[in-house]
Amino acid sequence: MNHSQILVIGASGKTGRRIVQRLADKGHTARQGSRRSDTPFDWDNQGTWEAVLEGVTAAYISYAPDLAIPGAADAVRAFVERAVEHGVRRLVLLSGRGEAEAQRCERLIQRTDVEWTVVRASWFNQNFSEGAFLDMVLGGEIALPAGAIAEPFVDADDIAEVAVAALTEDGHGGRIYELTGPRLLTFAEAVDEIAGATGRAIRYVRISPEDFAAGVAEAGLPEDIAWLLEYLFATVLDGRNARLCDGVQQALGREPADFSEYVRRTAATGVWNMAPVQQAQVG
Repeated sequence: MNHSQILVIGASGKTGRRIVQRLADKGHTARQGSRRSDTPFDWDNQGTWEAVLEGVTAAYISYAPDLAIPGAADAVRAFVERAVEHGVRRLVLLSGRGEAEAQRCERLIQRTDVEWTVVRASWFNQNFSEGAFLDMVLGGEIALPAGAIAEPFVDADDIAEVAVAALTEDGHGGRIYELTGPRLLTFAEAVDEIAGATGRAIRYVRISPEDFAAGVAEAGLPEDIAWLLEYLFATVLDGRNARLCDGVQQALGREPADFSEYVRRTAATGVWNMAPVQQAQVG
């Protein structure tokens, strides 16, 4: 599989862009699959699929915004069938921990005759610096409907490294890697670590699911993103994922990055000390 054409679906996302960079560092050719890439890819437009699959031997599949979204399984099934028809021999799927809908999509690639790997993950560390929670961090208050349930936040860099190994190395076929960080934290504890590293007053406030839903609606987020956030907090964050797994150790032979490492690294970039208006301008 060395130096083969590798397709990265979701190449502009948190994991996708990290995978593209790591593949390039290893001397592999990565074809970027996103709406804005040179060869555009759109999950909602199957007419864009043919060009991105041409000559591809391995593919990373990341469905945006999440495999739990209604209709995701149908889209993944159609894409996987098309990929196999085009001669793709290795598939790596980014899946969700504790999501029945995501595991339905896992079974779709497991039924193929190609080499497959499933990478399961839940809350990314980078949600606080690149995702939905950044504006709240900048505003000094993170208000979410999450209580004392702890989550083993995982670093997107670890996810990317596992995916690259599965895309480019032998020995990962037929494996389900469930990735977590090395310890459990509540959202309040995670926010405290960010506040300590930045020297800023940032507090966590637990709000009701109803208030959260109202805030999401007021923010004008796309309907699928609003649905997903409510689903994750109301359904997945119920304790089902409050356990550590050794997927990083299995795949890479090392310990996963701790949340504190992520916080120190991210705080040094200054992203959490920018004024909200500045962040809006650069993002």
